[in-house]
Amino acid sequence: MTTDAPTNAAVSVTAVVKRFDATTALDGVTLDVARGEMFGVIGPNGAGKTTLLRLVCGLLAPDAGRIELFGADPRRARGIATSSIGYVSQRFSLYGDLSIDENIEFFARLHGVADFKARRDRLLTLTGLDRFRGRLADRLSGGMKQKLALACTLVHEPPLLVLDEPTTGVDPVSRREFWKLLAEFLAEGLTIVMATPYLDEAERCARVALLNAGRVLALDAPGRLQRSLPGAVFEVVVPHPRAALEAVGAALGADRVQLFGDRLHVRAAGADAEAALTAALDRAGLRAASVRRITPRLEDVFIERLQDDDRAGAA
Repeated sequence: MTTDAPTNAAVSVTAVVKRFDATTALDGVTLDVARGEMFGVIGPNGAGKTTLLRLVCGLLAPDAGRIELFGADPRRARGIATSSIGYVSQRFSLYGDLSIDENIEFFARLHGVADFKARRDRLLTLTGLDRFRGRLADRLSGGMKQKLALACTLVHEPPLLVLDEPTTGVDPVSRREFWKLLAEFLAEGLTIVMATPYLDEAERCARVALLNAGRVLALDAPGRLQRSLPGAVFEVVVPHPRAALEAVGAALGADRVQLFGDRLHVRAAGADAEAALTAALDRAGLRAASVRRITPRLEDVFIERLQDDDRAGAA
């Protein structure tokens, strides 16, 4: 596992353990996030993603290990945590009976920002909410609500933005607009830590940490993780993908093949990997429209690492 730990970290997590009764949510997690970096946290449900983000924000205390935020403990230096972090949760948590303008003003005053109007106007322009500033928050679409949450979070200009699955349940167009906003703020030097269930989003991060059962299985740049996948990945387009899934799984191993819509991704090793794949389809009477070797996606790496971890746990 490559970490490329930054020497000037915005966030430093060292051997952190967090338990909830008999459940260990985080088990010795170590990672660092550089200033100005977009860092992704990925993993299945229950992996510990939200717990990690809440620890970084100082909302929870670790049972063991150390967390530093710009060199300070976020639990002890509450002022640093409050001024340094902007946190957007998956659940909309603003005030539905206040307008867009009023929500932003409330959070500005909450953080002691007296001269906030120019900042509010700029955030509304960036998010495209300036035309709707008098509308009540309860009357906004899901994508507009997340944009408002982002504006409220950034009105006090924190250097660190923490996002917990902010685009879950948001339509594709709003997701794309949200990411354009993040790119603009990142270009201004903001540090972003994001948990996301969408691996195409995680591929946009400078580095990602893959969590499973509270442990870090991989930590590296998405491109390096994709190149680390052993063997080759083949994309198979076939008229009967579910039948092909069973046939290829029986021949090469069920854990080697995944169904992605109307096509398969098959992970295989060896010089004759493509021939073995084609032969398995032929024996089942299935003729593929195309079989081509592709660059592994982060999703392929994700599945491979989780399966390896499951096999190791079973052993």
